[in-house]
Amino acid sequence: MKKHIPNFITSLNLLCGCIALFFAFSNELITASVFVFLGIFFDFFDGFFARLLHVQSKVGMELDSLADVVTSGVVPGVVMMQLLSESLFGVPYSIDIFKSADWQSGIVVFLPFIGLFIAVAAAYRLAKFNVDTRQTDQFIGMPTPAVSIWTLSIPLILVYQNSVFLENLFLNTYFLIGFTLVVSVLMNMELPLFALKFKNWSWSDNKIRYSFLLLSVLGMVLLKFIAIPLILILYIVLSVISRKTKRTSL
Repeated sequence: MKKHIPNFITSLNLLCGCIALFFAFSNELITASVFVFLGIFFDFFDGFFARLLHVQSKVGMELDSLADVVTSGVVPGVVMMQLLSESLFGVPYSIDIFKSADWQSGIVVFLPFIGLFIAVAAAYRLAKFNVDTRQTDQFIGMPTPAVSIWTLSIPLILVYQNSVFLENLFLNTYFLIGFTLVVSVLMNMELPLFALKFKNWSWSDNKIRYSFLLLSVLGMVLLKFIAIPLILILYIVLSVISRKTKRTSL
């Protein structure tokens, strides 16, 4: 019986992703974000319970990646598509916009689909992750849940952080396209990043993790949702510093 517990938790991640996808297509981006964050919560604990109960399996690993493709790949891709539609047309993407395409305006009408590059890049990253033996205690490339949180922070900031500057920035078409391309590359580039897995609780072995968590909590308290993209930039910077420090010590 216990061998099914991690897969059940993974299935809850997938269910949350499917529900989030419905709300993302309906342009209810905040509700979609809530279900994605809930799915990522389940994504963290499925592996935790698999290790705790000693019931790790290849089926569980494959199911985990399939769930992540939806929750942390397709959903943020659709959210980005809606943001691009908002920046271009001032309204969510709909079949009416699609049908309005002609030979002159067709390229503009198809531009929001660029946001779906995130879904494709996430699927490719997860496929590589399943066969990459180097990613046991670190990540190679930005994890898909991190990219998902990064993407979904945009509608959260637009709704809850009242700033004309941020609204103009995050609803700028060139910024959104650039963001999409950057995170798609980050997921699949040879960029070593530390994992938030504690093998013990000592400061010397986990100082980079403790520092990151402390700064993340402090940032969220002081800056609220604006802290999310800054935290993920900090994650990359600290990973680079940590790698250089290890090379120097060798």
